Amino acid sequence: METQPIRQKLQNILRWLVPVAAALAFAAWMYISPEGALGKLDAIGYAVCHRIDARSFQIDDRQLPLCARCTGEFYAAGVALIFQVFMSGKRNKLPSRGIIAVLVLFFLAFGIDGSNSYLYLMKQTAGGALDQIPNLYIPNNTLRLFTGSGMGIALAAVLYPVINQTLWREMDDRPALEWKSFGMLVGLIAVINLIILTDSPIILYPIAYLSALGTLSLLVIVFAILWIMLMRQDNEFEHARQLWLPFLSGFTLAMLMLLSIDLLRLQFTGTWSGFPGMSG
Repeated sequence: METQPIRQKLQNILRWLVPVAAALAFAAWMYISPEGALGKLDAIGYAVCHRIDARSFQIDDRQLPLCARCTGEFYAAGVALIFQVFMSGKRNKLPSRGIIAVLVLFFLAFGIDGSNSYLYLMKQTAGGALDQIPNLYIPNNTLRLFTGSGMGIALAAVLYPVINQTLWREMDDRPALEWKSFGMLVGLIAVINLIILTDSPIILYPIAYLSALGTLSLLVIVFAILWIMLMRQDNEFEHARQLWLPFLSGFTLAMLMLLSIDLLRLQFTGTWSGFPGMSG
């Protein structure tokens, strides 16, 4: 009987503490990150991506915040989540086995291309015994973009129903993605990928924002879900306006993570660019 008052008191404290912590974490990260809007996006990508110049798309010789693979992965995940918000609402079931099989293929393509690309990089930088291991093919940014975006779709397709399963008191007991909506999503991402490959700054500027903010959004969502589970608030929410505290908590934890990784990597490398000595 005493649990409810204690829990309510903790909630009241957190309503004041979390916004202050969020503001401090965001201010600290803003202070250490490079100047300018693209500089801030670089600092997001810096925490999750190698940012090797040759493996990134360029806007007038300035690389995007993430490499081609991570650009595809995180912009596609962001688009897929937004797509499901409008198309799926509170649907809480994973896709059918057939769609899951396609998502597994996306995952395998991501893993194979990533491994082949990593081997190619190591052979260029380290050589030695690795030279005896043949590459499946010469890696390129087009394949990185498409395999990365496939992985982004897979992440969002699994994450979205999990979010709904965690948040809502009343849910729609249907798959979040069915074949029609899944086909529309895959087609949309494929068209965006083809437009990205035109290398037009008109396209690459929005993609730079979308990929970096998609990265941040995924971190916020994961940490928010973790927060809700730790606070034992699963399936207690009825309206989106009730989610401000868990998602602000997720934002705070995401900013602390970005701040910590940025500072650690900057301490070791001394540059906001890709890892020194790695190219190709």
